Amino acid sequence: MLEEVERWLADRSWSVADRPLDQLLAAKRASGTTVSVVLPALDEEATVGAIVEVIRRDLVDGPAFPLVDELVVVDSGSTDRTAEVAAKAGAHVVHRDEILPRIPAVRGKGEVLWRSLLATTGDIVCFVDADLRDFSASFVTGIVGPLLTEPDVQFVKAMYDRPLGDAPGQGGRVTELVARPLLNLHWPQLAGFVQPLGGEYAVRRSLLERLPFPVGYGVELGLLVDALHTVGLDALAQVDVGVRLHRHQDGQALGRMAAAIYRTAQLRLSRGHSPGHRWGHPHVRPVLTQFERGPEGFEPRTHAVDTEERPPMVEIAEYAVRRVA
Repeated sequence: MLEEVERWLADRSWSVADRPLDQLLAAKRASGTTVSVVLPALDEEATVGAIVEVIRRDLVDGPAFPLVDELVVVDSGSTDRTAEVAAKAGAHVVHRDEILPRIPAVRGKGEVLWRSLLATTGDIVCFVDADLRDFSASFVTGIVGPLLTEPDVQFVKAMYDRPLGDAPGQGGRVTELVARPLLNLHWPQLAGFVQPLGGEYAVRRSLLERLPFPVGYGVELGLLVDALHTVGLDALAQVDVGVRLHRHQDGQALGRMAAAIYRTAQLRLSRGHSPGHRWGHPHVRPVLTQFERGPEGFEPRTHAVDTEERPPMVEIAEYAVRRVA
């Protein structure tokens, strides 16, 4: 590990217990900083309500001074009761297609996160996945905390244990098999991140609006790499929030996720270190063929790999107009 990363681990890796809620509330009141929490959701009726209820109870309605100013669920086309459950629990629910209708939406988590910048106003934007079980408000306080108390920090990721069933530490298979090798080989400054692909992270809007967003599963790696090249390692941090329990995907779904992440990394390697640079697409075939056993034996199934990226939100006219207003 680079000496720079060893120093970073000592200076920029914390525990949620390091910043009690009353300290965060005092810092927020003194600074006037506003906080938006965004839950991207697709068919998460089983879990989204409980997450919203905890955030409202512990961080909006419970404290004498709210830590969270906006709690927004962006529904990306659910066919279940996700929107109804989230609204009943107290979230402001917005459908992906209602945000920036001038630009037709595409499927993908990154697309939803990108559009959420137009659906929120907070100085700090905090993303939380909507499939978490046994959710604790510490997922929010942990990652928002350094942004309220450390002026130089701009991007904070949660770190946690990820059990797979009863096996501790066996979750995060794509992280260990794809993302961590890519980061160690090509961006060794980011080798200290425990959960580089985790969906829980908080970012200052002033940084987030300047970054391009891969529309699919590559969004977490893309934002992390681009943030490094935009503001430097010392502006990044991570906070231990305990254990993350969520729904795990099957092996083929993980394969498609891994392909998107590899493609995101490959695009960044091809264009150099400037997130705003308009890159060419090197010759990589953006499809993934997988196999399933059928009546005639193994049958190929070919899937497109996410290649599209949205430009930094500051380049979108509707966003620019809102900022001026």
